[in-house]
Amino acid sequence: MRLVHKALLGLTLVPALWAYNTPLLRSASGQPPLLLAHRGLAQTFPIAGLRGDEDTSKRIYPPEHPYLENTLASMAAAFDAGADLVELDVQRSADGRLAVFHDATLDYRTDGHGPVRAHTLAALKRLDVGYGYSADGGATFPFRGQGVGLMPSLEEVLERFPERAFLIDLKSADPGDGAALAAVLATLSPEHRARLAAYGSNPAIEALKRELPSFRVMSKATLVTAALAYLAVGWTGYVPEAARGTELHIPLRYAWLFWGWPRLFTRRMAAADTRVVLVAGEGPWSEGFDTLEALAQVPQDFDAVIWTNRIDRIGPRVKQRQGR
Repeated sequence: MRLVHKALLGLTLVPALWAYNTPLLRSASGQPPLLLAHRGLAQTFPIAGLRGDEDTSKRIYPPEHPYLENTLASMAAAFDAGADLVELDVQRSADGRLAVFHDATLDYRTDGHGPVRAHTLAALKRLDVGYGYSADGGATFPFRGQGVGLMPSLEEVLERFPERAFLIDLKSADPGDGAALAAVLATLSPEHRARLAAYGSNPAIEALKRELPSFRVMSKATLVTAALAYLAVGWTGYVPEAARGTELHIPLRYAWLFWGWPRLFTRRMAAADTRVVLVAGEGPWSEGFDTLEALAQVPQDFDAVIWTNRIDRIGPRVKQRQGR
């Protein structure tokens, strides 16, 4: 009789769990997905065979537009193309300011030399940020001379786009960088700060979180903790504390693992003040949905954030599809 009771219980629970977590029995939200433009409208490059320490400015595709990553012009172009938020990178200067720049060294992309943090912000702003880009391995440099003075500070970005949303990448593991970002954010209104988020290494993010406990952040540690916590109990519909008020960047390959994927999962996360960002592939190289073929892989009823490196291609198509 015990086996019979267990079997009957199982036959009851399995359909109940399926019904509770499947989006098939729930209508779509009707909300369009948001678009995140990685580094604004930037020059892109193939990621096949990419090494972590490689100079990516020497392997860009032949340019299709004049914009350089992490500049005010590239951010404006991204928003004009349909971006709802822009990801940008920050490095700390010798005088403790946050420069919007990707690399720890100046030698790859600019006409400067040495670590970014060895130079003052004023010195950094005199450099040519387009100096090192090449689509033919260094034979020609199509942007040389066109990026002089285009490296902004984080404050300049926030002043130029006060109503826009940004995801700030703390490129260094130095806790001082997290504290420096916290100092900038503390000067903003709560409404302005709510449009921003940050991610990066564990030490820098922990330092930022200590100063601004309610600010939305993500590190590898917070991402893994939140994901595992939800995978463990999400079948009940409960969103654990570790997955609340945070940022979740989920590679498409593994998205199906999350209870209620896609629209029930994103609805639960939105109710818990957590932003879901869908990235392409397996996620290690900031892969984005950069072609129309890649965009077709996104579920039709996905209503959170889509990561793209080619907002100029994806933005107009998504807007056209949704009548935006």
